[in-house]
Amino acid sequence: MVATSKKAPPIVLSIAGYDPSSGAGITADIKTIAAHGCYGVSCITALTVQSTQGVKEVEPVESRLVTKTLQELISDFPISAVKIGMLGSAEVVRAVADFLERNTIRNVVLDPVLKSSSGAGLLLAKGVSVLRTRLLPLVDVITPNIDEASLLTGLAIRDPQDMRAAAMRLHQMGAKMVVITGGHLNPASDLLSWESGQQTKTFTHKKIMTRSTHGTGCAFSTALACNLATGKNLIEATRHAKQYVTLALKNAIAVGKGDGPVNHLFEKD
Repeated sequence: MVATSKKAPPIVLSIAGYDPSSGAGITADIKTIAAHGCYGVSCITALTVQSTQGVKEVEPVESRLVTKTLQELISDFPISAVKIGMLGSAEVVRAVADFLERNTIRNVVLDPVLKSSSGAGLLLAKGVSVLRTRLLPLVDVITPNIDEASLLTGLAIRDPQDMRAAAMRLHQMGAKMVVITGGHLNPASDLLSWESGQQTKTFTHKKIMTRSTHGTGCAFSTALACNLATGKNLIEATRHAKQYVTLALKNAIAVGKGDGPVNHLFEKD
């Protein structure tokens, strides 16, 4: 008998920082990608000293290494989707923007990681400026939480109406599709906006009471990229990504002394 080869899974590229506790960043992204039946490749943008108790130090990777890594990966793999997370420096933001300008890649999801959940700054003002002007218009979807959306737009966000105003501002800045996550609102709600804000959809959900919330933004954005890579449209991809994060929160196991990670590899029923 001649063995038949299995169809290769979609390849998802994560461009993000390294979290040694594996709750967020590259290693968490790889777990999320595997959970969705995709194959993950990665480019580390920054090293961090952190645990579940917070970020202690950040060291960006040299932009030339980021450029070489990305070019090596794109020359070897057919990339079905990209998740961009923490970038760490203005130089790295430019390197990623240059990469996207040189290569035609679909399903690029930007999670604008500007601060850690413990409050540590992860991208200085210069880098945020480059992200706004160079990177934002190049991606397909941006997935800020309400704090990140506020920092990017300068608008205070207290309710769903504020979320719509922030999404409109992001569209004016060049964003094609926007998902603003509002897990801290009451009730918790997420806003999906596309076609320059002419089309919107709000997802409401119950809050899950757990301390294991580290990496929820990374998990959502990476799950969204995976669902887009497998052919789902934006609404369905967003719905499935939300369901994944909800189950990852519900199935979280207490790890570490601080805010532990979600359970990226929970067993499905």
